[in-house]
Amino acid sequence: MATIATAGRTGLHVAIAGAGLLGRLLAWRLARAGHQVTVVDPAPGPQPPPVGRIGPAQHAAAFTAAGMLSPLAELDSTGPALAALGWRSLPLWRSICETLGRPELFRQHGSLLLAHPGDRGSAQRLLARLHDAPAGTPQPEALDAGDLSALEPALAPGLAGWYLPGEGQVMPRELMAALHHGAPGVTWHWGRSAGSVTAHTLSLSDGETLRCDWAIDTRGVAGQVGALQPRGVRGELAWLHAPGLPLTRPLRLLHPRHRVYLVPRPGDVVIVGASEIESEDRSAPSLRSLVELLAAAHSVLPELAEARLLHLEANLRPALPDHHPRCHVAPGLLQINGLFRHGWLLAPALVDDALQSLGLVPTKALDADASFLHSTH
Repeated sequence: MATIATAGRTGLHVAIAGAGLLGRLLAWRLARAGHQVTVVDPAPGPQPPPVGRIGPAQHAAAFTAAGMLSPLAELDSTGPALAALGWRSLPLWRSICETLGRPELFRQHGSLLLAHPGDRGSAQRLLARLHDAPAGTPQPEALDAGDLSALEPALAPGLAGWYLPGEGQVMPRELMAALHHGAPGVTWHWGRSAGSVTAHTLSLSDGETLRCDWAIDTRGVAGQVGALQPRGVRGELAWLHAPGLPLTRPLRLLHPRHRVYLVPRPGDVVIVGASEIESEDRSAPSLRSLVELLAAAHSVLPELAEARLLHLEANLRPALPDHHPRCHVAPGLLQINGLFRHGWLLAPALVDDALQSLGLVPTKALDADASFLHSTH
């Protein structure tokens, strides 16, 4: 199989199944490293679903995400190894957004963990786990009522709160578009899906076979990693339009049923999510989930009483049995899957580790400082 000369260097032909977050980030990195990249995806095009649409999800799970980068808070459900990947990914995301010419798509103002008086016991149990984080990890900072009001004036009175330094967020829809448009020379085949991905080969469902130097499978629920087939875990969220509501950073509320978060977006939008339901149902959000999530959001930000519901969305996130991502490598084949609720948090570090281990990108992929010094109140 001949290699292909690209941009004055000897590049390889890499074929990627799946144009979600991993697929687009891999395509962008590989193209910038001088490889010829082909991507196939069953979606009709690169754009996200239109805002205001309610119906079955037919798009990448990365679009149905708030874009929170919360390695400290996620220690509640992950181990220190995944948290370390998340801390590495934060400065990588900053560098990626700056390289794309869209630095505004990355924010790092920390986040707040909140609890109502009746949930303080749960909060203390969670904080005990966070305080057991590896040495060098930022620690939660207890806040009094005045501190909370100074950071987020719209918060309801009486809440207990802790500042989680170093955490951040990205803007998923805009960043997905920027990765697509910013990938030089990538060939995108929309409306086509891979039936199977094996070493050096993408076998498309329409009968065509695409041969390559490296085949990469990032298809999420439809993909595979080694011998493992991920399952889909349903997640639901709502977009609220709240003109004039001051909100600077993501909020995370301890809730009896859900990991409730509220995330600010440009245009006076607040994202409220997210349920975790062991189901592969892609239909619109249920009434129960919507009522519970919005009631929890209103209890934190009373001014949301006059917000308008802009958008409802549900999608399936790919999960493996231990809820941890995995990479499987064989000659001519790379499979990455199982990012579950950690896709935006972990993707840059996972992608760079995989590509560097295969020798497909330079050892120093991006000029990123792995410290936490960019966090500000």
